[in-house]
Amino acid sequence: MIHFENVTKKYGKETALSNINLTLEKGKIYGLIGANGSGKSTFLKMIAGLVRPSIGNVFVMNRQSNRKIAEKVSYLTELDLFYEGFTVKEMINYSASQFSDFQINKAEELIEFMKLDGAKKIKALSKGNRGRLKLILSLSRDVPILLMDEPFSGLDPMVRESIVKSLLTFIDFEKQTVIIATHEIVEIEPILDEVIAINNGQIVASYNVDQLREEKGQSVLEWMKENLNSASAK
Repeated sequence: MIHFENVTKKYGKETALSNINLTLEKGKIYGLIGANGSGKSTFLKMIAGLVRPSIGNVFVMNRQSNRKIAEKVSYLTELDLFYEGFTVKEMINYSASQFSDFQINKAEELIEFMKLDGAKKIKALSKGNRGRLKLILSLSRDVPILLMDEPFSGLDPMVRESIVKSLLTFIDFEKQTVIIATHEIVEIEPILDEVIAINNGQIVASYNVDQLREEKGQSVLEWMKENLNSASAK
């Protein structure tokens, strides 16, 4: 589904990703974890075709990733990219006009689930509700790959766990692969199939979450601390 082949990305003298070799399979939810500045966002942008490697290649569904890959990828950025004067419903309609795969019925179902007012102006939404709207726009696209960069930022901790678990209802595992870059490790652990730890632009470890629990007796958080701490000590 997604393949990184000897990928390095530099911004001037700074190395964001270093010699990444990794394959991600169809129909799984991946957790991409690491500190701020570790390379998570660049990793996602490579898949979305927004950033090109300095060295190596990124393949998405057997095609070299570029900006045209947007028809196959839904990318939820950590930034707010809205037309502030739109209402929630107008933003939904605008997204539908931009993407032929956008599912209006699914978006309306998600609006109800997320408890958003479709008539409310985006500029009047709280940070948490803006986060909900970003999730709605991302999940409403019928594409093979969903990329989510800190999708739960700003959400109330009391509702975050409920929203995370309910994501399973809105994902088609027969044809979709999901990659979530997040700090909310405890909340997303129950829905993850695989976890990938990244540190200073390098993949330091990856593991199947069920095997992690059965073979190592560790939670994802415990495993992350062990691997990232050992990587930082090298």
